[in-house]
Amino acid sequence: MNRTARAFWIGSPGHGEIRDLTLPDPAPGEVVVRSLYSGVSRGTETLVFRGGVPESQHSAMRAPFQEGDFPGPVKYGYLNVGVVEEGPAELTGRTVFSLYPHQTRFVVPASAVTVVPDSVPAERAVLAGTVETAVNALWDAAPLVGDRIAVVGGGMVGCSVAALLARFPGVRVQLVDADPARAKVAEALGVGFASPADALDGCDLVVHASATEQGLARSLELLTAEGTVLELSWYGDRQVSLPLGEAFHSRRLVIRSSQVGTVSPRRSNRTYADRLALALELLADPALDALVTGESAFEELPQAMPRLATGEIPALCHRIRYADHAHGEDKRA
Repeated sequence: MNRTARAFWIGSPGHGEIRDLTLPDPAPGEVVVRSLYSGVSRGTETLVFRGGVPESQHSAMRAPFQEGDFPGPVKYGYLNVGVVEEGPAELTGRTVFSLYPHQTRFVVPASAVTVVPDSVPAERAVLAGTVETAVNALWDAAPLVGDRIAVVGGGMVGCSVAALLARFPGVRVQLVDADPARAKVAEALGVGFASPADALDGCDLVVHASATEQGLARSLELLTAEGTVLELSWYGDRQVSLPLGEAFHSRRLVIRSSQVGTVSPRRSNRTYADRLALALELLADPALDALVTGESAFEELPQAMPRLATGEIPALCHRIRYADHAHGEDKRA
């Protein structure tokens, strides 16, 4: 059987294209997945699209099923929801999430897909990778009942963290962003909202996800004594300056990094599969639909990605919709 597919590639920084390919026959233990939706995580993927991954981070930034190398040509992405067309009986016909780039159909090991619970629509399941990042961040941060918390940066990751924090008992959660339009997202998620100038201080924990040095500096200002900033931003090849004089030492403030590539040491008894399965369970909450702020057809990706990179299309998660392969997009012979 000859299986063809189409994939989105970054041919060179700032330039995307769709390429045709022929899939290999699935080996025992592999599945053939037909894509339903994929998601563009605007922060990381547009950084890759612009060619902003530092050479020292080329290895660390590789996606699980990436092809090619930075800055390009490279096939990059990690938020895919599809249907298993061929594979083990227990998976065939099931809707699954995988960390695969934007491609109409693909072959991966069965162990690389996670079944989407019946309680989670396929359209929302594209958020699983980002909610997984939020889960890992909160394992790192270990917030306590009654904490005063700010999330600085209302992008996809920051909003995912805020959405999970909204479920913690007794906490004060405020989403902080310079864009007043994020107030509606905060309301949908059930958390407070403020501009950076008006944010409430005295925080025990600030989760920073704005990817700006101004945001990180403001995060430090919002802390109470001995408070912690959990840094989720990825700055790529940019240098960041911080005011570590003033009261940084006398107030014994902490800046701690968190990165989804490793399961939090605080949960070393959990696996990557455990973490992703938990993220998918949490996506049963319809409030998280607020994180999907736009949609394009797969064929439009070469035109949409530059507009996402410049901010012309404002987005948290931008969803990519795949056509029905039976109608000619992807033929099998």
